[in-house]
Amino acid sequence: MVFPDSFFLFSLCSTCPCQSPVSLVTGKRWRSPKERQLPEFVSSFAATPLQLSVLRLWEPNRTQLTAVCLCCVRAAANKMTGRPEKCLSLIRFTLLCLKMAISSKTAPEIPTIDQAYSKISNSITVEWTTVPGATSYLLTAEDGDTIIETTVANSPGTVTGLKAATLYQITIRSISASGRSQASSPKQAKTVLAAPVLEVSSPSPDSILVSWDAVYMAIGFSVSVMRANGLGRIWKENTTNTSLTFSSLDAGTLYTIKAYAWNANGIPGDDSTRNQRTIACAPGKVMIQEEPPGHLSVAWSNVELGDYYVAFVKSDDGLEVHCNTSLTQCNFLSECGFTYFISVFAYNKAGQSPLGDVFNYTTAPCCPSDISPVLVSSDRVEIAWSPVRGAELYETKAIAGYSVVACNDTAPACTLSALDCDTKYNVTVYSFSEVRGSNLSCSSHFITTAPCSPEIKNISKDAFSMINVHWRSTNEGATYTVTAQGKKGLFQCSSTGETCRMGGLPCGAMFSVTAVAETQAGKSLPSYSVPLETVPCCPSGLTAAQVTQSIINVSWTIGAVAQTYVTVLESYLGQSKCHTHQNHCLLGCITCGVNYTVALKAISPTGLTADCAYQSYSSSACCPLGVKLYRLGPNGIRIYWQASRGSANYSTDLYGSKGIFTCAPHAGLSFCDITNIPCGDVYTVMVSPVAETGLKLTFCPKKVYSVTCSGSTLGMVIYRGKRNDTASPR
Repeated sequence: MVFPDSFFLFSLCSTCPCQSPVSLVTGKRWRSPKERQLPEFVSSFAATPLQLSVLRLWEPNRTQLTAVCLCCVRAAANKMTGRPEKCLSLIRFTLLCLKMAISSKTAPEIPTIDQAYSKISNSITVEWTTVPGATSYLLTAEDGDTIIETTVANSPGTVTGLKAATLYQITIRSISASGRSQASSPKQAKTVLAAPVLEVSSPSPDSILVSWDAVYMAIGFSVSVMRANGLGRIWKENTTNTSLTFSSLDAGTLYTIKAYAWNANGIPGDDSTRNQRTIACAPGKVMIQEEPPGHLSVAWSNVELGDYYVAFVKSDDGLEVHCNTSLTQCNFLSECGFTYFISVFAYNKAGQSPLGDVFNYTTAPCCPSDISPVLVSSDRVEIAWSPVRGAELYETKAIAGYSVVACNDTAPACTLSALDCDTKYNVTVYSFSEVRGSNLSCSSHFITTAPCSPEIKNISKDAFSMINVHWRSTNEGATYTVTAQGKKGLFQCSSTGETCRMGGLPCGAMFSVTAVAETQAGKSLPSYSVPLETVPCCPSGLTAAQVTQSIINVSWTIGAVAQTYVTVLESYLGQSKCHTHQNHCLLGCITCGVNYTVALKAISPTGLTADCAYQSYSSSACCPLGVKLYRLGPNGIRIYWQASRGSANYSTDLYGSKGIFTCAPHAGLSFCDITNIPCGDVYTVMVSPVAETGLKLTFCPKKVYSVTCSGSTLGMVIYRGKRNDTASPR
């Protein structure tokens, strides 16, 4: 049958009564015979039987019909607004839609979900009633954030890739060659809890520790342990914690661990399974032997279910060695003076056995090998050596015939006293430890004491200032050296007899005269010293320096033999005196501008006195008085003072935070002017006499003034007081 499509669609576009384009687009699909009747708005403008027939052909596909009507409404609206469209293009497009609608078939029916449930945490299984004509089904799971779709052939079907413990809305669509149906009514289903992620270990031979992270939405966990071979009992525990320890297990045995979580409704989630073997027991009956010295043997008993052993030997200096073996014995090299810590572990597939008893074995302490005499005298010997490993105590013995001298000390040194002079001793140092005792294999050394000390009988002087020294000694074959030693030098004479002469001793010197005997074994202790004093020499380098206006410091170099000094400062006005054992002296009550005579005497410890030095000294000029500051014009300052007794040149210094200002007055004047002084600052002023050498004396008093500003010029000059930052003389 051929329809006048152009005429019908033109009439349709011209008479479409739709007022709301939205209502046309959102039409539904009818399923019942009543719903399949044409809508009233369609029949109202299908005036001819031909048009009605065409509309009934479109009836199963109301969506296309509605779209055509919407196009017609737009066309009509454009005509009304003065923007007519080209109707011919609209008619051609609408004819194409009509032909497609006529050739399409009806989509399959909407299936109904019977039930949806979850047995695995990442999937939901759906069961539904089969729809006739459907070739497959589209399952959709939505949780508000994500949508996951899966196509299945028939019921039941499973949606995978879901999140654990999450509520999903499940819908299903049937699919056939003619299309797919609308979504079914939704059904809610929640995935079960995720399986705990297990961490298992065997901390001891009879226990297994199981731990896991918290599982989302879980309120409890169930964990069970059993032998992997299925024999024996099953340990099962419920807990709200995230770890469990199963004890009373068999060592070296493989166990299977199974765990799952449950939610608030008691519904269990996925389970997790792990295998873990308990570690083996630690080896026992460890025996340690050192045969021969330097070779350490470690043996132990066999461990059931142990695959191999590792023996560790660690010395107390931190060095550790080990051996791997399937046997029950290991051999190690050892050294003297070490404490070795020995531990043995058994290993199986579960890992290392627990630490058993740690054994220690201490070898004999080492012997000192670098014994050397530090000091040898006629009656004692001091020896030292390097510390050796393992020695807690050292025992030193010196043997000469029937004479035995011993000393014990923890230090690597010993002083053997009460020895006979000029005697050979057999000296041995034994190392000792509480664990191993003394090492008796240490070798001995021979040390001969020094010769006996001579005794000086007397010292005499002859007419030529030569000194004769006489002594007494019992040594045979010894050479004697007499030494006169003092600060002025050392003088010696030697002889194989009992007397010698020496000369050229300087004056002002104190000497200590001793005699020493010497053999191949060494030198004796010096004899008792006999003092010898010459007239003391005067010190050189006498210097007088003024510290303050009334104090002078006199200093000199140290004179030989002199013990104390007397300094005298004298003028027509009086005398100042100081007696000291130092090389300087402060003399007070000095009058400024006066000439003095300085005298120095050196006194020996025995009271010998030498008049040493005479020197003239002039005290410094007196500090000026009445130092004042006056404002001089808009930016100048005048410094005024009263000249002291005697003539002197003066230097003036003005210190402020903005600089240091200096001026020197003309000869005979007692004032000085400084220009370009910044205002608004505090100044310290000091007027000092200048010595003939050009040195400016710095001990005069200082005064502090503040200078204010008056606009950009100087204001008031205000006296603030004195300042004395000169260090006190010592």
